[in-house]
Order: sequence, then C-alpha cells, then structure tokens
Amino acid sequence: MTDAERALGSEEAHPDEQEQPVVRDRRRIDPETGELRELRDDGADVDAAAGSTTGSADVSEELERARAEAAERLEDLRRLQAEYVNYRRRVERDREVMRENAKAELLAELLPVLDDIGRAREHGDLTGGFRSVGESLEAVTAKAGLVRYGEVGDEFDPTIHEALMHNYSDEVKVSTCTQILQPGYRLGDRIIRPARVAVSDPTESLSEPAAESDAQDASDSGAADNGGQES
Repeated sequence: MTDAERALGSEEAHPDEQEQPVVRDRRRIDPETGELRELRDDGADVDAAAGSTTGSADVSEELERARAEAAERLEDLRRLQAEYVNYRRRVERDREVMRENAKAELLAELLPVLDDIGRAREHGDLTGGFRSVGESLEAVTAKAGLVRYGEVGDEFDPTIHEALMHNYSDEVKVSTCTQILQPGYRLGDRIIRPARVAVSDPTESLSEPAAESDAQDASDSGAADNGGQES
C-alpha cells in the first residue's frame, strides 16, 4: 500500500478530524449596508476592531460601577459600626447610672444604722459584739464609696450643709459650723444626705444691718418732724 492510499484510508476512518474551511469576508462593500468598508494596514476590518474597543469600554464601565458600589457599601458598613459603638457607649453609661442610683438608695437606707453606731460610740456603748458588727458595717459602706463629712469648725457651705440653728459669735470670721447635729454623707460627688449643723456668723455682720436700720429710723423721724413744723 502506497503512502497516498494510507492517507486516504486515514481520512476515511476519521472524517470528523478533517479541518473545517475558514471563510473570511474581505469584500470592500458591505453587502448589508452597501457602504465601503475601511481596512487597517494589516487588512483587518475596522468595524471588528471598533467592536473590540467597545467591548473593552463596557468592561471598564462595569468595573467602575462595581467599585463605586463597593465604596458605597463600605461607607454604609462604617456608619453602622459607628452607630453600634455609640449605642454600646450609651448603654454602658445608662447601666453605670442605674448601678450608682441603686447603690445610693441602698446606702441611704443604712444611714440611720450608721447614726446609731455613731451615737453608741460617743456614749461609750460600742463594745463587745456590737462593736465588731458596727465597725464591719462601717468598713463595708466605706469600701462602697460612702464618705462621712461634717466637723466643727468647717466653713458653712449651703450646698453640703443644712443649717438647723443660727447665732452670732465674736470668735468666727466667716459663717462657721459650730455644732454638728447630724453628720453628712456623700458618694463620690453625690450628696446622699447633707450635714445638719448649727451655724455662727461673725458679730460684725449683725452690726451692719443694725446701723442701717438706725439710719433709716433717724431719716424717717426727721421727715416726720419737718412735716409737723410745716403744718
């Protein structure tokens, strides 16, 4: 069998593997529009190149839209994250306020007991087991942040003191707490109970209103005398 016969037999045995013909339309006149086609230097159709360029432009526009959408979604995510952080801070702040209010209410209920312990100590009755219980309770309240205040000689401050008694004294230069009738308690910057005190003001503050009153009385008396003489 010759080589030509072998090639022919191979083609007949495998007809699907034969190369298909490639048709290239190189006509200068477009059969559909009747217009003259433009060819590039390499002979390729300009319309085909333009189609390729248009496809690239479409891909670029789609990519830009995708990037813009991704940036928008990222901005939304950041905004939601900021809102969540603010929400958590607000919740923690409200929770802390509720905790402090509950602590203040509980400590306020214990103040009468602390007053009894203080009076027992002043009279020498804080002894034995009662002393141990009293000191333990004072230690627990102090650990919770409760602070007792109010001492004789403190300058009177209406924001933390409540004056139940008042007099004048030559021994003070400013309004002074001369007697602590009931100690005050604070929790941080919060006043749980103001200190109830007796206050003494300097004697000079008493003379000034008296002098003004005498001057006013003299003025009224003089006006009355002048009115009587004219009549």
